[in-house]
Amino acid sequence: MKQLYAASLLVVLNGASAATQTVDCGRLLDVKSGTWRERVSIVIENGTIKSVGPMTPAPANPGNIDLSGKSCLPGLIDMHVHLTSETAPVVDGYRDRLTADPADLAFRSVKYAERTLMAGFTTVRDLGAQDGLNVSLKRAIAAGAVPGPRMFTAGKSIATTGGHADPTNNLSHFLSEKVGTPGPQEGVIDSPEEGRQAVRARYKEGADLIKITATGGVLSQAANGQNSQYTEDELKAVVSTAKDYGFRVAAHAHGAEGMKRALRAGVDSIEHGTLMDDETVALFKKTGHWYVPTISAGRYVADKAKDPNYYSVLVRPKAAAIGPQLQATFARAHKAGVKIAFGTDAGVFPHGDNAKEFGYMVEAGMTPLEAIRAATIHAASLLDQPQRLGMIAPGFAADIVAVDGDPLRDVKVLEQVTFVMKDGVVYKK
Repeated sequence: MKQLYAASLLVVLNGASAATQTVDCGRLLDVKSGTWRERVSIVIENGTIKSVGPMTPAPANPGNIDLSGKSCLPGLIDMHVHLTSETAPVVDGYRDRLTADPADLAFRSVKYAERTLMAGFTTVRDLGAQDGLNVSLKRAIAAGAVPGPRMFTAGKSIATTGGHADPTNNLSHFLSEKVGTPGPQEGVIDSPEEGRQAVRARYKEGADLIKITATGGVLSQAANGQNSQYTEDELKAVVSTAKDYGFRVAAHAHGAEGMKRALRAGVDSIEHGTLMDDETVALFKKTGHWYVPTISAGRYVADKAKDPNYYSVLVRPKAAAIGPQLQATFARAHKAGVKIAFGTDAGVFPHGDNAKEFGYMVEAGMTPLEAIRAATIHAASLLDQPQRLGMIAPGFAADIVAVDGDPLRDVKVLEQVTFVMKDGVVYKK
């Protein structure tokens, strides 16, 4: 709690980013070349990097920052989070479902956002929340009202009736009658035309991209965690309409058939991808679409499945069956040359632990540099922000993190970020 208060105080003290400031780094990772640059000065103007060059004595300026004993990297990017919720035992989860108002969840999301930023993640892609909460949180952060990462949001995930993101799954008949049957406005569809309506509703909602649940999921209150849940006509309608609005499409998918349908329909990324087979890998390679693995979520749910009191009787067997497979699937996909962007599914596990994903990726065969690129330049490419995010270079947003040690030798040092700057504003030092 003291750390969160300190972070908030730093924001207040710094206010907007200083007009001109210099950050002196003992060494700076050039993520593109994969090499360290020694003793580097980064000059920042109004939140944007103006120049990067050899360290030189700078005139006295209260905005100048000495990181000469640190290793500096671009701000990290997590392509799969849920900042408006966090894992809890089933009893608490059901209680929330019955008693928590959107305002309750909104207030909680502030600490999740701050925790994520303090862990070094200056940008995230939030892939689904009800009641427009992630869109509102994005706006609050952008306005400087609360500290948090830059957000790209999907608004409400789009599902089919009974699908992974149907908010009425497993409700009693009494509650279902009171709540009513969700439709495209609430992100639930059952035809191509309803799919088009749901995309347009997300545009109206203020979303930045579209998230669909192409298969069953682990934590939904439904029996199947991997079955296909869209027809190809429905998927094509969603994707084509999304492209009309300039949206990328992310597809939650565990089962192979659902992944194949989604890839053929033209989605931009598959999230999780647990049960991908050789044909799915070939489709990834053919289409050039992205894989966002979320190994952290798989590890966490597999562990919690051993606790009979943590998940419901519907969720526990899915968590036990699907969770342990994600890391091995990631290893196969990486070895095959599938394009991979960093994502964790934070919220399924506690926010702020996002950087553990780096260690899991390296355990499964990636080099530390490849893992860091997945969370910087590759993530920025999937976000359509390759000239603004993911590097420390002139013209890029002044998103800088620092650590002690060398993450190319031990990637786990990224779990202990000591300095965080976003858009030229210092949040942790």
